[in-house]
Amino acid sequence: MIGMRVLVTGNAGYIGPIVTRQLLDAGHEVTGFDSGLFDLEPVGSASPEVTQIVKDIRDVDCSDVAGHDAIIHLAALSNDPLGELNPGVTEAVNHEATLSLAKIAKDAGVARFVFAGSCSAYGAGEPGEWLDESAPLRPQTAYARSKVEAENELVGMNCADFTTVLLRSATAYGAAPILRTDLVVNELVARALIDGRVVLRTSGVQWRPLVHVEDIARAAVASLGAPHDDVGGRPFNVGSNHENYRVRDIADVVADSVPGAKVIVAGDAEPDRRDYRVSFDRFEEVLPHATPQWTLARGIAQLVEVFSSVGVSDAVIDRYSRVKHLKRLTEEGGLDESVRLIEQTAHA
Repeated sequence: MIGMRVLVTGNAGYIGPIVTRQLLDAGHEVTGFDSGLFDLEPVGSASPEVTQIVKDIRDVDCSDVAGHDAIIHLAALSNDPLGELNPGVTEAVNHEATLSLAKIAKDAGVARFVFAGSCSAYGAGEPGEWLDESAPLRPQTAYARSKVEAENELVGMNCADFTTVLLRSATAYGAAPILRTDLVVNELVARALIDGRVVLRTSGVQWRPLVHVEDIARAAVASLGAPHDDVGGRPFNVGSNHENYRVRDIADVVADSVPGAKVIVAGDAEPDRRDYRVSFDRFEEVLPHATPQWTLARGIAQLVEVFSSVGVSDAVIDRYSRVKHLKRLTEEGGLDESVRLIEQTAHA
C-alpha cells in the first residue's frame, strides 16, 4: 500500500496514539485532530508527534480535511457511562458531528472514511446466540445508539469515490499511552492490584467480546488498503471468536494473574441488560492480515506490569477515568454544559 496522508480524529485519546504510531511505522503521513479534552499525562511511552489540529470535532471544516487521502475517525464521547452523562451531547458529538465530517470529507475528495463503531450496537442478544453483522441491532445506551445512527448514515454515503469502512470493535482493553481505567478489564486489574479484590458489580453471567487496543488499531490501519468492493459500506465486527467471555470468567483470569486476588460478587450486584456474544468470521475472512494477536491473559499480564510500574492507586484510577475527568473539569470551571473546553470556546 502506497503511503497515504491520513487524518486521525481523536488522535490524543486512548486508541489514537496507537493508530498514529502504526500508521507512521507503515510509512503514512499523519495529521492529528483532537480537542484536547482528555489531555492527560502519558503512561510509559509518549504519544507520537505529528502535525496537530486542536479543535472540537463539532467545528471541523473543509480546510481541516483538504488534501488528505483518508480519515480514521476515532473522536467520540466513548463508552456507555460517559455517553449517559449528557445524551444530547453524546448524540451531537458521536452522530451529528460524524455525519458533518463525512460530508465535508466527501466534498473535499477524501477517498476513504474509516469509522470506529462498537459491538455495543448489538446490545442484548438471545441466549446462546452468536451475533454476526446481519444480526438485529439493539443498542441499550446513548453511546451505542449514537454509534448505530452514525453507521446507518455512513452506509448510505458509500460510493465508488468515497469508501466508508465501518468497524464495530469489541470491548477494548489494554495498556496505551493515554490510559483508561473505566474499561472493564483495565478496571478489574487495577482494583485487584490495589486491594486484592476482583469485584463484580453485576451477576457476571453476561457475555462480552474483548479486543486489545493494539488490535483495534491494526484493524483500522489495515482497512485503509482493502479493496473498495470488499469493505465499502459494510460493517465488520473487530475481534476474535475465542475472545468472547462471560464477565465472571474475565474476573477469574484477572484473579489468576494477580497473586492473592479473589473474585467477590458485590452485595448489590444486578443483572446487566448488555449481553452479547459476537462472531468475527467476516473480519477474519476479509482482513485476515489484521486478525487480532493479543489474548486476554497476555493483555492482563501487560496491564499488571504497567499498573505496577506507575504505582496504581485510587488516585490513578480516578485520573484515567473518563467520567471522573470530565466531572473534575466541570467542577474546576474548565468545561461548559455542552462538554466544550471553555478556553477553546473563548478563543473561537
